[in-house]
Amino acid sequence: MATVDFAKHPVDIQKTEPKQSKWLDAYQDPVASLYSFTQCITLADIQADGDWKLIIADLGTGSFNMKLKVYKGTDLLSENTIIDLPTGVVTFYMDTHEPRTPAIAVASGPFIYIYKNLKPYFKFTLPPLEVHQVEQDLWNQVKEGRINVYVLREMLEGLRSEGTTLTVRSLRYLQLSDAGDLVQFCEVYKNSPLKRQTVITCLNTLKKSMADEDAISCLVLGTEDKSIYVLDPEAFTILATMSLPSVPVFLSVTGMFDVEYRIVVACRNGTIYTLRRGQDDPVKNCIELSSQIVGMERLNKTIYVACMDQTVKCFSSKGKKLWTVKLPKSITTLEVVDYKPKGFKAVLVALSSGEVHVYKEKYLVDVIKVDDVVTAMRFGRFGREDGALVMVTACGGLQIKILKRTATFEERDFQGGPPAAQNIKLNVPKKTKLFVDQTLRERENAVTMHRTFQRDLYLLRLNTARAYAKALNQSMNPISTNPNEPLKLSAQVQGIGPTFKMTVNLQNTSLNNASTNLHITFDYDEKLYNFRRTYIP
Repeated sequence: MATVDFAKHPVDIQKTEPKQSKWLDAYQDPVASLYSFTQCITLADIQADGDWKLIIADLGTGSFNMKLKVYKGTDLLSENTIIDLPTGVVTFYMDTHEPRTPAIAVASGPFIYIYKNLKPYFKFTLPPLEVHQVEQDLWNQVKEGRINVYVLREMLEGLRSEGTTLTVRSLRYLQLSDAGDLVQFCEVYKNSPLKRQTVITCLNTLKKSMADEDAISCLVLGTEDKSIYVLDPEAFTILATMSLPSVPVFLSVTGMFDVEYRIVVACRNGTIYTLRRGQDDPVKNCIELSSQIVGMERLNKTIYVACMDQTVKCFSSKGKKLWTVKLPKSITTLEVVDYKPKGFKAVLVALSSGEVHVYKEKYLVDVIKVDDVVTAMRFGRFGREDGALVMVTACGGLQIKILKRTATFEERDFQGGPPAAQNIKLNVPKKTKLFVDQTLRERENAVTMHRTFQRDLYLLRLNTARAYAKALNQSMNPISTNPNEPLKLSAQVQGIGPTFKMTVNLQNTSLNNASTNLHITFDYDEKLYNFRRTYIP
């Protein structure tokens, strides 16, 4: 069993899960007081001793007490304070020194904090954005005393109403209403330089030149100003910058920066964009969704997307929709299972009902029951176990489950074969004397019956040709013979009744003449049919 020290856990493994469960309950702490998301959890061998640690960026209360926590087994190994709310945590190799210990990167506000050997190592700051010239002039005039605080507030409100992106200082100033607060705010900040800084929304890694697990990786980050940056892991300079139509929220990266790479970005406008090396326009390869995205993962050559409409959608790498699964409850987070000892790959979907569904492609193969709603989870190696599932619940609890080494996901669960009812034999009645006599008659008169069928078929074709010729003579053909009105009319009836849908296609067959002021009306027997719209302008 596991070599990780789980001796201090308060849960009895054999009593919590039934025998048929594929998971062992290794650790459970309902009062761990953790507040985190899937993007803020990772697993890594940060000490190069073969014992993988759990790294969690705790959001604290949402306003203070944000910390970076590292767990060794069930014990808290390290704890570092974070100034702002974290938005992502990854581990990456930034050099080739021995021993091969990865660094921890934490995205928080406009900064990326790098930790090496569990100690602060470097802080990267996003480049400042350009301040609007009118806003800059307004604060300069306040500094020089040419305008008062009320004129400044009025002018800033006008800029905001026009859609201008303001600095944090101006936005904070517009939140004040008391005259004394306005004067005090200006006195404190008017002499400080005006800066417009963006924040990081998502974080991931990209191999630089080799695909090895311990190869040097670049940092890929998305920002609030609709940009994607690729950072050099050694000098922490910006290697590439890409722009998007919307704010990125989820990243999935494959490939190598020096060779060929692909960055799949889920944005706040409900659209997924694919960025490639040397590509300028991300709109060419985009996937538009009908609902907001709550999670996105890439598995092999397919993209799994969890949406707010309680669905999980799967797309190919080229953007083709493969399938959709409707879930009974809303989705809270999404995670990929890559269990290499058995080559098992699946997707974990956490629901608001306290369940975690395991999907192999579009087929449900397992359901994990949890006492609370799971808000964050990460599957990977923890300690010396390859199949550990770490879950953080909405009430701040921490649960760790281990996939049984004897767990098997039956093949019938993976494949969409025929339903079980199809294997049930039908109660077919016995052959009656009338059926036998009819069969004998068909055998004896097979030639005559075939000739009769052929004759009726020829008559049907003849009547069809006559009706078509009659329609042409009566100018009822769908193509107009008038050169002044080069039109083609076709109609298609859909449905088997009693309600039908008629699709009318009116096409201009001329390349030069435009047809305008046309109207469509229907002539029909009102005793037999009823149209919702008999006149289309």
